[in-house]
Amino acid sequence: MESVQAIKQRFGIIGNDPKLNRAVEKAIQVAPTDISVLVTGESGVGKESIPKIIHSLSHRKHGKYIAVNCGAIPEGTIDSELFGHEKGAFTGATQTRNGYFEVASGGTIFLDEVGELPLTTQVRLLRVLENGEFIKVGSSKVQKTDVRIVAATNVNMFEAIKKGKFREDLYYRLSTVEILLPPLRERKDDIHLLFRKFASDFATKYKMPTIRLADDAVAMLEKYHWSGNIRQLRNIAEQISVLEQNRTISAVALNSYLPNIGSNLPAVISSDKKESDFSNEREILYKVLFDMKGDLNDLKKLTMELMRSGNTQQVQKDNEGLIRKIYREDEEEKNVHFEEPVTPAAEVLQISSPTPPIIKEEDKYHFAEEIEEEETLSLQDKELELIKKSLERHRGKRKAAAEELGISERTLYRKIKQYNL
Repeated sequence: MESVQAIKQRFGIIGNDPKLNRAVEKAIQVAPTDISVLVTGESGVGKESIPKIIHSLSHRKHGKYIAVNCGAIPEGTIDSELFGHEKGAFTGATQTRNGYFEVASGGTIFLDEVGELPLTTQVRLLRVLENGEFIKVGSSKVQKTDVRIVAATNVNMFEAIKKGKFREDLYYRLSTVEILLPPLRERKDDIHLLFRKFASDFATKYKMPTIRLADDAVAMLEKYHWSGNIRQLRNIAEQISVLEQNRTISAVALNSYLPNIGSNLPAVISSDKKESDFSNEREILYKVLFDMKGDLNDLKKLTMELMRSGNTQQVQKDNEGLIRKIYREDEEEKNVHFEEPVTPAAEVLQISSPTPPIIKEEDKYHFAEEIEEEETLSLQDKELELIKKSLERHRGKRKAAAEELGISERTLYRKIKQYNL
């Protein structure tokens, strides 16, 4: 059995991080068997190297090795790609086609981004893993295949299972052995080694002197978050190799190539955020709107009673519970500011001992007559007329008018703005 160091050198794997070495060691140990392997890790950590190691060290090394990016194949054609189809199975199927599982029989299939597979395809894949059987699209004939499956994903599989996007039974079939590749930010000692390797490769490719980093640039490189991992580091090395004329790169020069999106610190993102949170917020909003509609209906009812009776005090007494329900002021509302200051006494409706408004007898009857004449007006017009009359009687004093109407000064102020009085 080849050593870990020899395998890393053979497959161009750079670094001496213990987690990386453990991942390579597991790949070497599992290679001679036919056990299914699931390679996990963030995007850009180099997951594609592990299945190559497994295939080359297995008894299948002389068979075919096929790498399939499951996320790049459209949902409508992925079954045909993996399992093949019969002639006439669907529009455009002009001839019979052999799928990857048939072509790679005796070899290894690497299913990259397996977490992106549609649920219907997952059922077919589970059958292959359980008994090596599959059926072509448009056929009823069961066929056998002898393939080794190595899968990889950057998806949190337990979250995908919880959301119903991935079958739990398929996950346990795929992950008989799970190999985790660490992100680049956890391999700080390997970052500069990788950068130097990439810089050397690009210097040869573009026929120019190799760039090197100053000490402060090395420190910056090692502190950076590298959300894109090795793929991002390689991209940065290539940019600098091509664009920088000075072949010694300072921290200032390096910083101009490092995107600020990820910052140097990992972003704090709650993984417990539920998709249903948004629907819950929507339901709360609907409830608030329905409550407001109910309060408005109660206010209209109260206004009608005031207009019919003309006796503000009696209406307040008869509807004390209703008035408190509609116009009670919560502590949170005290933070609301208006154009004109409102005294604390106006925050809560004084029902128990209101100050009786002085209404002349003739004014009272005159008001009743006007209401009768305007019987055809809408409820909104009557409410407007009532507020106008009350403000006129109290010479624009909102507090006295609000007490007469049986509403808070805050509500009266809102009505004044609404009707542009």
